[in-house]
Amino acid sequence: QEADAQAEETNQQLYQRFTDLVSSLPSSDGLSHQRLYLHGQGWRTDQMPMVGAMVAGARFAARPTDVVLASLPKTGTTWTEALLYAIVHRREHPPDAADHPFHSFGPHECVQNLEFQIYTCGRVPDIGDLPDPRLFATHVPFAALPGSVAGGGCMVVYVCCDPKDTLVSLWHFINKFRAKEGIGLLSAEVAADMFCAGESPFGPYWEHVLGYWRAHLARPDRVIFFRYEEMMRDPAAHVRRLAEFVGLPFGGAGEDGTADAIVRLCAFEHMCGLEATKSGRTVAGTSSVENSIFFRRGVVGDWVNHLSPETARRIDDITRSKFEGSGLIV
Repeated sequence: QEADAQAEETNQQLYQRFTDLVSSLPSSDGLSHQRLYLHGQGWRTDQMPMVGAMVAGARFAARPTDVVLASLPKTGTTWTEALLYAIVHRREHPPDAADHPFHSFGPHECVQNLEFQIYTCGRVPDIGDLPDPRLFATHVPFAALPGSVAGGGCMVVYVCCDPKDTLVSLWHFINKFRAKEGIGLLSAEVAADMFCAGESPFGPYWEHVLGYWRAHLARPDRVIFFRYEEMMRDPAAHVRRLAEFVGLPFGGAGEDGTADAIVRLCAFEHMCGLEATKSGRTVAGTSSVENSIFFRRGVVGDWVNHLSPETARRIDDITRSKFEGSGLIV
């Protein structure tokens, strides 16, 4: 008991140290419903997940079999989490089973986020007993990952989306929270200005994507890079590619059609119709969020309905400039 008390005190001191650090950083309103803090090379999201990311950096020890799904918010995270969970757990939870966990839990409950759900509210949970392969998610830039993750100690799956669609989806998402909290809604053009200036959660879009792209080029065996648009064009092929990457390829007895079954299970229309999506909630920190808020349209190219041609050209110009010479086309 004494050892447990000492560990708890040490953890609280760690949280307090990082809370004090974040509190000392420059902060600003941005493309968010909460304050953004300037840290490193860009703006980051509000205090709680920033502290959580720092605590994860100090406490999270990756295993070679761990899989960390990394992404910016609103770039295909929920869908990719669902696909990843369904792939890894397809033996004990066949995708067409009537009691599949997705009927009771949302994808964010099945693949928990390091900075929002695991290292939060003063907690440093003992996750050592979780069975392999452990699945986690994060939104932090590559440079802010726990050292054991960035150093190649586990597998990293990254998914990105066209910046224009990312902006529009994030704008809708943020405005839902702003409406609930009685904060003035952002127009699409104001949101675009903030996005282009990098004043959005988890830092500038382009630097975030490039960080993981370069990590993929350096260590393709440890970091895989997905584009949402390509995944949507051929989901089953990407399910098979993801299964190969995590060391669980299809091909075992009775697995004919399993990849297609996983695609059907995780399809936007199917997930939206599940009771866990319609009425379930995901706990993050001291609050909980309706699972339905993570599902909007899931289509490619929706930006044309919301952004002016001038704004679209502006974002495209920034993208070309930022990605020039990287070999990356989004």
